[in-house]
Amino acid sequence: MHWYLVYTKPRQEKTALENLQHQGYECYLPMLSSEMLRQNVLSVVSVPLFPRYLFIRLGTGLSAKGWGPIRSTIGVSRLVSFGNELAMIDDCLIHLLRLQESAHHTQPQRLFAKGEQVMIVDGVFSGLEAIYQKADGEGRVMVLIELISKSVQLRIAPASLGKLG
Repeated sequence: MHWYLVYTKPRQEKTALENLQHQGYECYLPMLSSEMLRQNVLSVVSVPLFPRYLFIRLGTGLSAKGWGPIRSTIGVSRLVSFGNELAMIDDCLIHLLRLQESAHHTQPQRLFAKGEQVMIVDGVFSGLEAIYQKADGEGRVMVLIELISKSVQLRIAPASLGKLG
């Protein structure tokens, strides 16, 4: 048994994973918890670590499950290959990815980091640069802005911020 790489249709990694598993294939889709803005609300969502890719474990002998149904599975675009050779993935890499995923599963990747320079893109202070401080737990974030040579703390909706650069 070896691990191979499946290229999925756009944003259909989970669909492909479920359909392949229903067919009896062993698959792995590494996920990452990340903060995202959805409908102007900052929320933690689970996203694929490698967008449009998932791993599948296939045998090579006569008793192995056929590879043919994979291509016609809903959500799957194709098996990744280099010429006529399928892209084989080492078991060690899958093991390391699983370790990393479990270690980072509790801490989401933040949209903004403390001390990061941001730009206010909406509202009265639109166009001002600010320094991101923290989320306040009430659906807003705290930033520091410079007004009249003095740093002032401002509570603002996360949708009103943009990354600089």
